[in-house]
Amino acid sequence: MADRLGSRFVSRLTRDTLALILAGGRGSRLGPMTLWRAKPAVSFGGKFRIIDFPLSNCVNSGIRRIGVLTQYKAHSLIRHIQRGWGWARGEFGEFVELLPAQQRIEAAWYAGTADAVYQNLDIIRSHNPSYVLILAGDHIYKMDYGPMLARHVEMGADLTIGAVEVPLKDAHAFGVLETDESGWVLGFQEKPDNPKPSCPGGKFVRASMGIYVFNTEFLYKQLIDDADCPESAHDFGRNIIPGSLEEHRVAAYPFQDLRTHQQAYWRDVGTVDAYWRANMELVGVTPELNLYDPDWPIWTYQEQVPPAKFVFDDDDRRGMAVDSMVSGGCLISGAMVRRSLLFSGVVVHSYSEVVDSLVLPNADIGRNCRLHRAVIDKDCRLPAGTIIGEDPEEDARRFYVTDDGVVLVTPEMLGQAPHHVR
Repeated sequence: MADRLGSRFVSRLTRDTLALILAGGRGSRLGPMTLWRAKPAVSFGGKFRIIDFPLSNCVNSGIRRIGVLTQYKAHSLIRHIQRGWGWARGEFGEFVELLPAQQRIEAAWYAGTADAVYQNLDIIRSHNPSYVLILAGDHIYKMDYGPMLARHVEMGADLTIGAVEVPLKDAHAFGVLETDESGWVLGFQEKPDNPKPSCPGGKFVRASMGIYVFNTEFLYKQLIDDADCPESAHDFGRNIIPGSLEEHRVAAYPFQDLRTHQQAYWRDVGTVDAYWRANMELVGVTPELNLYDPDWPIWTYQEQVPPAKFVFDDDDRRGMAVDSMVSGGCLISGAMVRRSLLFSGVVVHSYSEVVDSLVLPNADIGRNCRLHRAVIDKDCRLPAGTIIGEDPEEDARRFYVTDDGVVLVTPEMLGQAPHHVR
């Protein structure tokens, strides 16, 4: 699509677009992981934060005017963006702007996703965009938004919704689209109990990615009308999208690999199980999400840390990692790491074994520990001899165990002082 319409046409569209990333969510399905931080601030992939993926997509797509809407426990998120995303040049019209809930309209916090945008209408108007791209701040994917903008303009749509195919059994967690063969949206159900498959007898539904392209004036009118409705939940999925279908042109944009036309990589990491799986996929030989792609880098803030170090080479104490990713600043001291992902600054002491696990930044694994299918949160200090993932009853008594048997450990569960979020 982009090639057919021309790169100059697409670049003009991206220059005329303001991106708004909704990053204020509590992320309650991640349980204790979001006790001290907003979901978009949660670490992912060794050295990134979840928010880095939509931000990088914007920059790599040529969209350099970005607002990040924050609310719930946003300190670590705000600090990360200030440190890692403060390079934009204002004299060139570039910015990554923080838009915290600040009661601009009335003495109330953001009441829903649509209300969050509505409360910042004056700021949006000051930037005078032709299109507004609204993004969820809590999904993992790489996407060029230029072709989606081009498709939106070519179809003459008022609103275009990014869409992916998800299994019918998971549809209750998504907004489900009903579309015709041309891509126009005929119906929409927000998190339905009995979703309708995308084709008769099929096992998949077409689900909203939480990515929307609006013509700016159309967005203004929808938000103002919604704000005047006291019965509304002021939410894009529950109110704005269903209310737009009857009289307006709403299109679906299938998120596909532009070369193969197959479903592109996209993960909702909204639960601890989904978060563990998405991270564990990265340690595979050829993961679907390629973090080593120089043409589409994921940008982030990272501290200056030394390289990862592996020490001791004795028969009973050998520092090594197999089928794993080990980030900068890690020290593997006479320990074994298998099929695991160690985030920045992790220390694993002698005679310990880490298998099928995620160890988040600055955690310290004491001697003679055994970890299996675990997520160890930031700044945890596991005492020597700690065993996790072998006794489900003992794990459930001390820690947070998911439906799939993944064990989440936080500093609070270890009786350690609540960590200051970083």
